[in-house]
Amino acid sequence: MVANVAIPYDAKQLSNVRVNLPSVVRSVDLLTSALIKRVTDAELLQYTLRALQLTDLTTLAGDDTESNVARLCFRAAYPFSNLAAHARMKGKVHTAAVCVYPSRVADAHRALTALGMVDRIQIASVATGFPSGSYPLETRLQEIRYAVGQGATEIDIVIDRSLVLTGRWQELYDEIVAMREACGDKVHLKAILAIGECGTMVNVYKASMVAMMAGSDFIKTSTGKEAVNATLPVGLVMIRAIQKFYRLTGKKIGLKPAGGVRTVRDAIAWMIMIRETLGEEWLKPELFRFGASGLLDDVEKQFYAVSKRL
Repeated sequence: MVANVAIPYDAKQLSNVRVNLPSVVRSVDLLTSALIKRVTDAELLQYTLRALQLTDLTTLAGDDTESNVARLCFRAAYPFSNLAAHARMKGKVHTAAVCVYPSRVADAHRALTALGMVDRIQIASVATGFPSGSYPLETRLQEIRYAVGQGATEIDIVIDRSLVLTGRWQELYDEIVAMREACGDKVHLKAILAIGECGTMVNVYKASMVAMMAGSDFIKTSTGKEAVNATLPVGLVMIRAIQKFYRLTGKKIGLKPAGGVRTVRDAIAWMIMIRETLGEEWLKPELFRFGASGLLDDVEKQFYAVSKRL
């Protein structure tokens, strides 16, 4: 998948935006509730494996070391403790990416290289003053360049929420354009909106549009550090922005819910909503990811439980 490029800032796309939150909540319920109840065991197994393949397995702890990043990479490559399961699937089932801090990117690159998976599992790095984004622009750009130089293939930037809360959309656009340029044309950029700190759903929609205009390949809900992270209603608002941007430009932009997606049931609700709105073509790692650290535990649990029933 070719990295996105910025298009000119268009303030018209931010005018007259209205979000009816009760209607959004009802729409989510209509899109997901009935379909989740009808999922068969065979479908549950398929959803479970797909959730795994769409996951950015993440560690963003203050005590991260080379050894626990190596363990993370091994788990990403071999997510099931029963290696016989991997043998049956001929090594084709692994996570989409690992996600670490910039200082741990080189550790991830070494570990995945040793596993022979560096060309199959992406290395994502958070950057730009994660999680607050409240740092000078130049230091945030240097952080991107450092992570890319260490081997990151994806950069998860975090936007400056103060620009959202004060309506400085052109400034936000300009910053993300600079971040897009710092990534280069081969590294994908995911823009973390930190929706729990954007103030309103209207702001979430506008921030989504600005990030896509500025060249983001994905829009991502959260850092996982906010009080409110990935919820289905906010996901639907971001999906509506993705749909509008696709109609305007023909560009397909990805979505990454992060924070709060802990179980296969959570993941299924998101996958159903994506399928019912954006379509089946979005349910692939190039266009949809889960940012998660704990989801894989439930994936393994459900995989063994459902396999025994079938």
